[in-house]
Amino acid sequence: MTEIDNALYCIGCGAKLQTEDKTAAGYLPAGSLKKAADGESEAYCQRCFRLRHYNEIQPVGLTDDDFLRLLNLLGQTDALIVNVIDIFDFNGSLIPGLHRFVGKNPILLVGNKADVLPKSLKRPRLRDWLSRQAHAAGLQPVETVLMSAKNADDVEMLLSKIEKYRNGRDVYFVGVTNTGKSTLINAILKQTMGVSDLITTSRFPGTTLDRIRLELDDGAGLIDTPGIIHRNQMAHYLDAKDLRLVSPTKVIRPKTYQLHDQQTLFLAGLARFDYVRGPKAGFTIYADNQLLIHRTKLENADDFYDRQKGDVLQPPRQDTLADFPELVRVEFTPQEDSDIVFAGLGWINVPAGAVVAAYAPKGVDVAMRPAMI
Repeated sequence: MTEIDNALYCIGCGAKLQTEDKTAAGYLPAGSLKKAADGESEAYCQRCFRLRHYNEIQPVGLTDDDFLRLLNLLGQTDALIVNVIDIFDFNGSLIPGLHRFVGKNPILLVGNKADVLPKSLKRPRLRDWLSRQAHAAGLQPVETVLMSAKNADDVEMLLSKIEKYRNGRDVYFVGVTNTGKSTLINAILKQTMGVSDLITTSRFPGTTLDRIRLELDDGAGLIDTPGIIHRNQMAHYLDAKDLRLVSPTKVIRPKTYQLHDQQTLFLAGLARFDYVRGPKAGFTIYADNQLLIHRTKLENADDFYDRQKGDVLQPPRQDTLADFPELVRVEFTPQEDSDIVFAGLGWINVPAGAVVAAYAPKGVDVAMRPAMI
């Protein structure tokens, strides 16, 4: 529990505890709040309690303005900014304009979830690729590191980098939802203090609701901030049963398909890939190992999708079809070996010269980048 200006704050999500509005952030029954204030129980809001113990999510009303306000605070403080990126979803985990929000504060770029990428992808090459992509997006990090929050050696390495660059200042952890930012902070707390799972974490976007400050030995703070919500991420179109498909926890096993032109691959019912024109070639998919891949002829693809989405092609499931957006088509002709990236779902490696089309739910980004692997 943290206490600021005599107010109590949830130690799981950072929300100010209150007893008035059950639908708002930080709600706790009056009796429970009194116990927390008296030190008789842990100060978790009801939302965090149910998420931690029953994996149930209660939506709350954070707006884009709330996140903008928190970002603007970064430039008003003297701090080290640790920007956590999901390596599996680099494009979807960038914070637009972050370099403008942080002012003169240094950025340490952390590529998290390195453990889910194929072992054939060597870390030095991946780190160089990540640095180039960051510079192209306008970021000028003092250093780029790769890690997995599950690996104690990686956590120790990150701590040494933070000490190198913070110079006694506060440390702000920032990132979009589902980058593993709070999980990473929990790993740091476990390694340094022996405290397990203090901050509430889940695959649900928007778990952390306000800043959570944890005191360091020299009086500076380690601050977890709410994940910035990208409306163009696939996670926003999945229910709780299927969020695992966009947040892999095990090493990805790439799947290569030898395709003739005029063939189609469906990534469950969430996305579609057409090989429009070119010679027979191999296309490699990097996505969660449990994601259904279905191949069919391009001429039959529209009809097949209309008949089988929510049935053979799951997710989406039947009970969520009404709210699932239509798939939008984007065509690409890469001049070099490239990746076609479906934000938050994965990517397909495409050979130079192939004419392809990618479909994703309306509002979800599809982009082309130089091949990562």
